[in-house]
Amino acid sequence: MSDLFDVKDRVVVVTGGVGQLGFQFVKTLLERGAKVVAIDVSVDADKVAKRYGGLETHENLMLLAADITRKADLEAALDAIKAKWEVPHGLVNNAALDSPPGAPPEENGPFETYPEESFDKVMSVNTKGVFLACQVFGGAMAQAGRGSIVNVGSIYGVVSPDQHLYQYRRDRGEVFFKPVAYSASKSALYNMTRYLAGYWGRVGVRVNIVTFAGVFNNQDKEFLDVYERKVPLGRMADETEYNGPVVFLLSDAASYMTGSNMVIDGGFTAL
Repeated sequence: MSDLFDVKDRVVVVTGGVGQLGFQFVKTLLERGAKVVAIDVSVDADKVAKRYGGLETHENLMLLAADITRKADLEAALDAIKAKWEVPHGLVNNAALDSPPGAPPEENGPFETYPEESFDKVMSVNTKGVFLACQVFGGAMAQAGRGSIVNVGSIYGVVSPDQHLYQYRRDRGEVFFKPVAYSASKSALYNMTRYLAGYWGRVGVRVNIVTFAGVFNNQDKEFLDVYERKVPLGRMADETEYNGPVVFLLSDAASYMTGSNMVIDGGFTAL
């Protein structure tokens, strides 16, 4: 049965590979014998060393700097991968932007004044970046006649952000609303996933999306108290809890699964 989930020697590209979840996917895939390409907009040595803790020297890891909103960067990355290994077997479209809680006031202000340039930037990374990565890496996989693409979605691409979760900030005098761009950008991935599943199904490339909920990262206690009351499991996800679904979708255990949305959210969207 364990062979079903085998990804040994498969070449897998993970975008946003220096981020919190990206690193977890990279680490897990390396532990399972995959050859992993971690792509990030920057592979600054200090940041990589802090995140990877020595793992950056692993023989089955390539760290590549590339801007996923630039097709030429992704094409150069593909050339580097093929020069060392072969056309990727898997792609995890993990890279994404959101306005962090500590962003400038205009980033988390009312919808009516949300900056156009902020909307464009988030859409460019979260939607266009996935589109381009699928064109470049997915196109190469289609030519090779095999592959699995995992698009990383979000509960806020399925349901609207609950602005009541942030009422505690407004109660203390802040102007704070979860912005529209992240939700809009993630919702686009669901039909992009379905489109590509239908488009590439006959040539052996599977395309699925995972819906993740919030990940614990030392958020405000006031936020945690309200958020966790909305989750049937009563807590945010640990950063390690999304590794299994990603490995599953990349492996032969999911060989008859394409165009699907796999929801791992602690029950958030069930209510």
